[in-house]
Amino acid sequence: MYHLFISTLFLLNFSNSKVAWEGPTELDLGKIALHQTQQLEFRFKNISPSPLIIDNVRTSCGCTVADWDSTPIAPDSTGVIKVEYDARDPGYFYKKIKVYFNGQRKAEVLSIEGETI
Repeated sequence: MYHLFISTLFLLNFSNSKVAWEGPTELDLGKIALHQTQQLEFRFKNISPSPLIIDNVRTSCGCTVADWDSTPIAPDSTGVIKVEYDARDPGYFYKKIKVYFNGQRKAEVLSIEGETI
């Protein structure tokens, strides 16, 4: 039973990520004025032995837009995902950005949060 628990724990913690994020993946933007636009960048390094391509980036709503380069990122090179948030509605916000890389089944999840005043 003990070995089964350790094996399960190892599998749950095992990560097949092909990237190392070069900063926080969760950003608190604090207080933002209504109708103000925030532009952010999430940088990552390709830690796999093969070129890496961003297949898709999905945001949780239309107020958050992502932009990325479609050219392959060589091993040990860095890439950038640019995100723009438009503070349309007053109040607290929490937005997810899911990044899909080639050859990686699970999306990398980024997030932004703050309060529109």
